[in-house]
Formats: sequence, structure tokens, C-alpha cells
Amino acid sequence: MPRFHLRVAYDGTDFHGWQRQEPPDLEPLRTAQGVLTDAIAHLLHERVSVNGASRTDRGVHARGQVAAFSATHCRVPLERLPMAINSRLPPDIEVREAKLVRDEFDPVRDCVSKSYSYRLRHGSLGRPPHVNGRPDPFDRDMTASCHQALDLAAMQRATHAMTGTADFKSFAHAPEQRETTVRTVHTCTVNAIGPGLLRFDVAGSGFLYHMVRIMVGTLVDVGRGRLDASAIPQIIASCDRTQAGQTMPAQGLCLEWIHYGGKDCL
Repeated sequence: MPRFHLRVAYDGTDFHGWQRQEPPDLEPLRTAQGVLTDAIAHLLHERVSVNGASRTDRGVHARGQVAAFSATHCRVPLERLPMAINSRLPPDIEVREAKLVRDEFDPVRDCVSKSYSYRLRHGSLGRPPHVNGRPDPFDRDMTASCHQALDLAAMQRATHAMTGTADFKSFAHAPEQRETTVRTVHTCTVNAIGPGLLRFDVAGSGFLYHMVRIMVGTLVDVGRGRLDASAIPQIIASCDRTQAGQTMPAQGLCLEWIHYGGKDCL
């Protein structure tokens, strides 16, 4: 039975996250996994199980989510499969690539690394006068906002201490149910990408629940002057969630890519 690897993008604003949710005695919630599964089942005329690599939260976006499914009958040529699925999807989710993978490919267990970005407007730069401190109506669903101007240089100094292998329990939503809270962060950067607009990028072997949003929140506290950049190692060593910054809003977060190091090849 052939197994398919899909690269999926979606605007998470109107989804209750990635994972399918069917509360007892209630209508299923609208999720990216649920919508995608229904579209594929409708196309192939068979029930399928679509598994995703990352369980993004409600309001979180994706450019490079990876999903996989196996199907008994798929008469659609591989090169046309994205178009065929997309014709059955709403406009806020899209399959951008499809390929065949080995039968045992697991999008979660075989993941080698993944990357998230976070967009944040800060201060008054780049905001038209009529906005009066409110989120820009044209990017409010994709970009978080901070009314205070942030010290970019201080945040950039702080990012260096957030890389490496460590117990990142301080940056995990409590209580964390994973077997271990040790993770490896390969890169952590923050850069100005426009007037009053910042982009944070974090890549690693994997992340704890809300980890990236808390890392960004901690960097924002550095940018505000509430924390010194030199405090980051101590915050990590404490394994104490209360020592780190706020959990930033979901809408600024986007899953950019997931790499498998060849584990997804036939």
C-alpha cells in the first residue's frame, strides 16, 4: 500500500489547531488535520488516517507542516495529487507538495529538525497614525504586537544563550507531560525585517509545548529591559517556568519547515 508525504501550508486563524478534535456529543471542531483528512478521503473514496509532524495550536500557522497517509487505491498521478486535494480544500489550507515515501515513514518519529518563525510588531514605527496602537488590520492574524519599543541589540545578545542541548523546562507550559524536557536548539535569531517589525527564528530537534512562544516572550522581556541578557543561562538552569517570560500570542507563530535527513526517502 503506497504511502504519501505531503507538505502542507495553512492560515491557522480559523482552525482549532492541527489535531483532529471530536468532543463527545458535539460537532467536531474545525482543525487542519480534520479538513485535510476529509478532503483526501473524498478524493480517494476510502477512509484514510492522516498523521501530522507537529500538533500546532489554535491560531498557529504553517508553511511547512508535513503530513503522511497510506491509501489502498490512488489513481491520481503523483504530480497532480496536490492539485486534486486542493480542489477539495477551503482556501485557508493548501497542499504544496506530494511524494512517495517508504511504508514505515512516520512524520513524528523520523523528524530530525524543525523550524518556527515568530513575527512581532513593536513600538509605533510602521504603524499608520489612525491605528492608534491597535494591531494593523492587514496582518493582525499573522503578526503579534507589543506597544513598547524593544531593544533589538539586547535581544540578539540573549539569543546566543538559548542554543545548545539543555533541559528547557523553564520554557515549557506547565505541567509538561513529555518523558524528558531536554531539547537541542540549533539556532535562535531575531532580526528587524521592516520598520517596527521583528522576526524571530528558532530551529531545533524538537520543542516542548509552547516552548517557542515562551522563548520569544523571554526575549521580549529582555527587549523591554525587564530582564538582562546575561540572565538567560540562569533561567534555563532553574528549570522554573516562573523565571521565564510570558507565553506570546499564537498568531505570530508559524511552522516553517521540517527536515528528515533522508529518512523520508524511498
